[in-house]
Amino acid sequence: MTPQQLPVTPSGQGWRRGMHHARARVRARRALVILMWMGLGGPATVRAWDDFGHMTVAAVAWQHLTPAARTQASRLLHLNPDYPRWVSAVAPADRDVTAFLLAATWPDAIKHEAGYRNEGERPEGAGADQNIGYEDRQEHRYWHFVDVPFSADGTTLPGVPTPNAATRLEDFRRVLADPGVPAATRSYDLTWVLHLIGDIHQPLHAVSRFTHELPAGDLGGNRIRLCAPPCRLQLHYFWDAALGHGTPADALALSQQLPPPAARRIADLRIQDWLDESGRLAREVAYQSPIGSGAGPYLLTPAYRHAAQDVARHQVALAGRRLAVLLNNAFADRHIIVR
Repeated sequence: MTPQQLPVTPSGQGWRRGMHHARARVRARRALVILMWMGLGGPATVRAWDDFGHMTVAAVAWQHLTPAARTQASRLLHLNPDYPRWVSAVAPADRDVTAFLLAATWPDAIKHEAGYRNEGERPEGAGADQNIGYEDRQEHRYWHFVDVPFSADGTTLPGVPTPNAATRLEDFRRVLADPGVPAATRSYDLTWVLHLIGDIHQPLHAVSRFTHELPAGDLGGNRIRLCAPPCRLQLHYFWDAALGHGTPADALALSQQLPPPAARRIADLRIQDWLDESGRLAREVAYQSPIGSGAGPYLLTPAYRHAAQDVARHQVALAGRRLAVLLNNAFADRHIIVR
């Protein structure tokens, strides 16, 4: 399919004013990175491509959506409770693409919004795999990753906890394609589909390494330090931010500069294949030297950083193209009924 080209900078001063809250998040993340590199702390656990990575995945997908898929996705996203904030002061012509990009960050954004409950990093109790739409006030942090265990030194491995990013993505994409499901539920599922495809293509969202030094696992690099205490910068966060930082306009621009994936890879919509790809990249790139078998700290080399950025660019491009195929299939010849 020929991409439907987007302007690098959407029209109107209003769009730029409407991106104020996105820029604020970007500035906060940049400040956080600086503070952590200076040894002044930071979050103990971060699980996701950062906002910029997720927006770029969505920007790639938007360029390859059919007109019908764009229309139906946009109508569903109107039902998100944050939609008014996403498009505040945004020019009407730019609201659909703006909402689409910001919706990809929503499952992370609710971790910082009042009224949502953090149930922990492991699925436990009633509601762990529920799909009730925006009435759900749980954060579901365990939906963002799949801790597929591996070990290079024979350490005993546990099973894979469920529900996880793969099981939820399977459920959400099935519901999204079902016109008999209420639109509000499909709207909720759409935000998670936009987000989880990006997560699964981040290598450290698809593994947990077990070693003699870390027999309980490293939680996808969250237990591997890149600097000495009190600094708490982890390997996982480095990979989350490997693409860089920026605004939605920056994501739109970058999305048109990424390397094009092979057609056969774009067409592969098997989630297990996506996990296998990410796991291989984790083993062959993310856990290579200078990363050792323990908790660190390990000082990253320029060569390692370059390799990580290259993987991030390819994986984000691939995630976006696969997302477009999934949505085009889900919304093919269907009409959204808002009820």
